Amino acid sequence: MTTSSDVIEDAPKANDDTTTTSATLGGEKKRSIEQIALLLFITVPFVALVAAVPLAWGWGVSWLDLGLMVFFYFLGCHGITIGFHRYFTHGSFKAKRPLRIALAVAGSMAVEGPIVRWVADHRKHHKFSDAEGDPHSPWRFGETLPALMKGLWWAHIGWMFDEEQTPQDKYAPDLVKDPAIRAISRQFIYWTMLSLALPGLIGGLVTMSWWGAFTGFFWGSLVRVALLHHVTWSINSICHAVGKRPFKSRDRSGNVWWLAVLSCGESWHNLHHADPTSARHGVERGQIDSSARLIRWFEMLGWAYDVRWPSRSRIDSRRNTGEGGSRRRKEPVKAA
Repeated sequence: MTTSSDVIEDAPKANDDTTTTSATLGGEKKRSIEQIALLLFITVPFVALVAAVPLAWGWGVSWLDLGLMVFFYFLGCHGITIGFHRYFTHGSFKAKRPLRIALAVAGSMAVEGPIVRWVADHRKHHKFSDAEGDPHSPWRFGETLPALMKGLWWAHIGWMFDEEQTPQDKYAPDLVKDPAIRAISRQFIYWTMLSLALPGLIGGLVTMSWWGAFTGFFWGSLVRVALLHHVTWSINSICHAVGKRPFKSRDRSGNVWWLAVLSCGESWHNLHHADPTSARHGVERGQIDSSARLIRWFEMLGWAYDVRWPSRSRIDSRRNTGEGGSRRRKEPVKAA
């Protein structure tokens, strides 16, 4: 499989003609109707998350609602972490075609954008991590407290409204050439509709009531999507602003332990930037990484192979030897 570094270095330059293949991938323009849709996807689930506390306090929440929320949360989360990120973006392992398709669909159900755009944005992030050109560095506006607050907002949410697009033909040509992945990317809105509809449908059928359908939709769709979005965005913002840096990296990526479970192991972010193709991010004892555990199971079942597990010598070669970890500072990213 082509790795992210191979794609970035060897990919042809994007054509000026935006009506070519990339125009069928979804998410090429963030203007007008897409801007409105993106705003709704961000604000509506967040309002639902805020309302969740008084709702649970006043009316209660059933085990079915919690089960739907947890199941669909970790389905989408692992679709992103294992599929969109470790597999499609970085080539941490190879997958049989059924698993490849399943990971693309599961990641799409996280409602974080079409797969090709997601991968292209993330590969560009690694190429320019915390430097000029990074789509979502929290250090974009400088290092003062006001600049960092503005940068954290940008890295968390604001960057998604930037009209400057990552060229998908340049940063994800391998996915553009795959008809199945191209189709899944183009059909993102349908996977979103399925992801939002299933919890309510299941809740209604199990309870045989409209109330069960409503609470299933509220907890399993709205609250779940809001929580997953903000956990994912926290990797862009929080994990590039704080956290321990035991490994050498050319950016400010840090390990944030309290996000490990909810992020399915992605918050061990310093090791990831020190060794992007590693299939495991939590490499020390006690560092929970459910994504790596599932990849191991896929490997045992024969669905995944050529997994890039980090050896102890490889891990040690990336450690910082100086006190306090990597403190090298780069010039702040200039504002657009």
